[in-house]
Amino acid sequence: MFKTLTACLRYASVTVLLTGTAWAQAEAPDFTGVWTNYRGPGGGGGRGGPALPLTAEAQAKVADYQSLVSPTGETPGGHCLGTGMPGSMLGSGGYPMEIIQRPDQITIIYEAHNEIRRVYFGERIIPESDRFPERNGYSTGRWEGDTLVVDTTQLREQVDQRYAHSDQARIVERYTMSEEDGRKVLTAEMTMTDPVFLTEPFSAVKRWSIVPNGFLMTYECNEPNWHRVLDELRAERDSAGPEGTQP
Repeated sequence: MFKTLTACLRYASVTVLLTGTAWAQAEAPDFTGVWTNYRGPGGGGGRGGPALPLTAEAQAKVADYQSLVSPTGETPGGHCLGTGMPGSMLGSGGYPMEIIQRPDQITIIYEAHNEIRRVYFGERIIPESDRFPERNGYSTGRWEGDTLVVDTTQLREQVDQRYAHSDQARIVERYTMSEEDGRKVLTAEMTMTDPVFLTEPFSAVKRWSIVPNGFLMTYECNEPNWHRVLDELRAERDSAGPEGTQP
């Protein structure tokens, strides 16, 4: 009888746990959809605002980078390189984004440069030792009521975007959804901490409006570059004349 009672209690515990998890997922708001820059009172945010509180080391690295590229006008985007966090979220050149939500993963696609972020939950989260640094970092999520909290680490040092940071940076985003004039509005409150590049935490707010039945366009960047290479190869071949001889 004792074994039977123990088994029943274990079954009940598992049932409560699973039911609680399913309830939490059911209660979480669904952010799925295409979102564009918020147009309304206060604007979308994420652009302009106060300067980053950079350390002396960070200022020196940013100044060195600027002295290298400023005379040439070269930018990462000019070479099909995405902005990376937090610029991909706060700016993205005004391009829209798409969110695809499921219980164990939220995928965010920024139209600019086709940048993709994946926010992992629960068993989808891998050990820190298995993570690799990326421009958008590695993001994990959790729900606090109807607020999505995203924690991003494993970032690469970046001085080539407006929001410069070291590889020790940590970004926490808090997403909430509201409604204005019958249309959904998504708000992200972002705080970045960085013991190497920042003298204090930096915070910003970004807002988006839903695009009913919206879709993203493919951001073509590499293909034009490939066509340019082909044009150069044709010009080189044609200038060589028949059988590779110079005219």
